Amino acid sequence: MIKSKIKIRNRYVPAGIKILYEDRDLIVIDKRSGLLSVKANYEAENTAHHLLTNYVRKGNPKARVNLFVVHRLDRETSGVLIFAKSFEIREKFARQWENVEKKYVAVVYGHLAEKTGIIESYLAEDDDYRMQSVKNPKDGDFARTKYKVIKESKNYSLLEIDLLTGKKNQIRVHLSEKGHPVVGDKKYRKDAKGRLALHALSIRFNHPFNNEEMTFETKIPEYFLTFFKSQGQEET
Repeated sequence: MIKSKIKIRNRYVPAGIKILYEDRDLIVIDKRSGLLSVKANYEAENTAHHLLTNYVRKGNPKARVNLFVVHRLDRETSGVLIFAKSFEIREKFARQWENVEKKYVAVVYGHLAEKTGIIESYLAEDDDYRMQSVKNPKDGDFARTKYKVIKESKNYSLLEIDLLTGKKNQIRVHLSEKGHPVVGDKKYRKDAKGRLALHALSIRFNHPFNNEEMTFETKIPEYFLTFFKSQGQEET
């Protein structure tokens, strides 16, 4: 793990967030499931953005640091999340974002016939705010998801996923439409229970200030592994 350039002030770190790295330009965290990335109409303060802004300012009461969203994770998705400490850094991230490597892990129902593959479609939002694939390219945004099965049990599969594009609910929609929805996805499977088994595992990018290559990786949540501790587990 890359060492922080700024000492992490543990006494101010908010619940639900683990700070992986901080320097003068950016801050990288591991977000828990259930925490919004940024404010919504129904929630303004219990968000990663708000909590981290308080963290940064308490570390130096005279600072007037404003954090800027680099990317987002769905509320129920855990894992690596980046915030910029200036608008300029955020814009530099935006210009290189198509080159950023983002890996996820997910537990899905069933076994995939093809153990590796790429899912492609055009995604659009319907009247119920659910994303779905559409046939006409003019009606949606192109989305591309690469996956690999890394573990199987009797009823579940653990996938490593490369997010080749970053559209809303992309992974969840693609896997659901393939017949293997993510465990706990109440939006795309009505009878789903428990937390969403989707985690942003790692991210690789060039630092927007000095171009240094940086990689941050987290652990697969223990909850995910409970689906593979029964008899009949297969390693792939």
